[in-house]
Amino acid sequence: MPKGYFGQYVTIGIFGLVGLALVVVTLQLARLVRPNVPSPEKYTTYESGIDPIGQGWVHTNVRYYIYALLFVIFDVEAIFLFPWAIVFERLGTQAFIEMIIFIGILALALLYAIRKKVLEWL
Repeated sequence: MPKGYFGQYVTIGIFGLVGLALVVVTLQLARLVRPNVPSPEKYTTYESGIDPIGQGWVHTNVRYYIYALLFVIFDVEAIFLFPWAIVFERLGTQAFIEMIIFIGILALALLYAIRKKVLEWL
């Protein structure tokens, strides 16, 4: 074990090199052991068992992304609400006020989306 001021850095460097060597050796071993049978079918795009027809570039309506973003926002809200509700009594008034502010900000975001008519499909 190296001693002195730089001894700890040498130990970390050795640990990093051993880790890198393990990764490289494992990848090379996997390359030697794997079966290698190239065919044109392996290079095609696979999507849900359907053979690809035409180009891969498709124009997607922006509303799909907006719905997904809103879902993520409110899904994160639910993730925060459930644990908070479980320990609600132990947290006290300050945590209640903070959660009301958090829900209020998300409600404002929802009202903004409604006002901009983002949630209307047609």
